[in-house]
Amino acid sequence: MGLKLLVYDGTSKQGETPLRTSWAAGARLYRGLGRIDAYLGASSWSEALAWCMRQPGDEPIEEIQFWGHGKWGEARIADDRLGASSFDADHHHAGLLHALRPRLLPRGGSLVWFRTCETFGARAGQQFAERLTRELDVRGAGHTYVIGVLQSGLHGLRPGETPSWSDAEGLSAGTPDWPCGAHDSSASAPNTIHFMNGRVPARFF
Repeated sequence: MGLKLLVYDGTSKQGETPLRTSWAAGARLYRGLGRIDAYLGASSWSEALAWCMRQPGDEPIEEIQFWGHGKWGEARIADDRLGASSFDADHHHAGLLHALRPRLLPRGGSLVWFRTCETFGARAGQQFAERLTRELDVRGAGHTYVIGVLQSGLHGLRPGETPSWSDAEGLSAGTPDWPCGAHDSSASAPNTIHFMNGRVPARFF
């Protein structure tokens, strides 16, 4: 139906070379398996969003996956953070985000999936999920746990919906309004997939 794109944090950070290498290798593997059409190791969200819009051809964008770091209500490329406030009119991300919407399928036909730690966790994560799906008219997906090879707490949200998962899911310390820690993913945690699973199960929406 459309293009499937993957963006990962392509910046360098001391002590994280193996992690960046794994994201880059995973992107090449996904491309080789035909799961995505193109990928980018981005240095900022501005670069990532502009790259998505520059994809050639008339095809709409069906899916965008992001691999990188996250916290409650945020996805990060180095110190550049994407969150609910990114849609505010005076935010430097807002123009690019709203310009992206015409490249997406209408009525929730596209998916934006944050394969990042905790991005949909706590109250801030739920607020981000609601704002993302409403502003871009997309299905959003994200995790409430710290993720790695196993990726737990995966939840999806459709435009206009309210999150059905608990805002305390995945928390190991703090409260939904003041989260301080998150559990690692495990086979026994809710909504767990393996990193080689390239799709969000329909039952998670």
